[in-house]
Amino acid sequence: MKLGDGVEQAIHSVSMLSGLATDGVLAAAALAEYHGVSTSYLLKHLQALAGAGILQSVPGPKGGYRLARPATKISLLDIVLAIEGPAPAFRCAEIRQRGPAPLAQEFYKAPCAINAAMLKAEQAYRAELRKISVADLQTDKATPLGAAIDQRGCAFLDRHERRQPVPN
Repeated sequence: MKLGDGVEQAIHSVSMLSGLATDGVLAAAALAEYHGVSTSYLLKHLQALAGAGILQSVPGPKGGYRLARPATKISLLDIVLAIEGPAPAFRCAEIRQRGPAPLAQEFYKAPCAINAAMLKAEQAYRAELRKISVADLQTDKATPLGAAIDQRGCAFLDRHERRQPVPN
């Protein structure tokens, strides 16, 4: 299974937005700059996240994005589904019914063992992603790596975070 680059960008962006103040927003261009990615490509994914109720888009010249709900209530599965869509990664095309001398239709009423196994694996994968919230991804600031990541992120937010009132 291969997920698109947008999933990684979306997860990192949501994680960064989880560090904003309650009334803070961050422009798409700032998120793209921080992650070294294309603004237009990232914007497409931010819009998908907003459409899924994960992010809130604040319009206007001082607008940007913020979380629409607490980081503890956003799972990795929520983000993957917002970017990739709800369809399973494996899509059975029923090729077992093709080719020379196919079996009678009555033998194809139940899904084949391959399709059943792939769907079972997908359910396990989704169950694991459902267990992990964005809040769970925060690094331990007591470690050297965690402290460095925190310092980098905080310094960037200090320069780029905008304040916008939160609607009631």
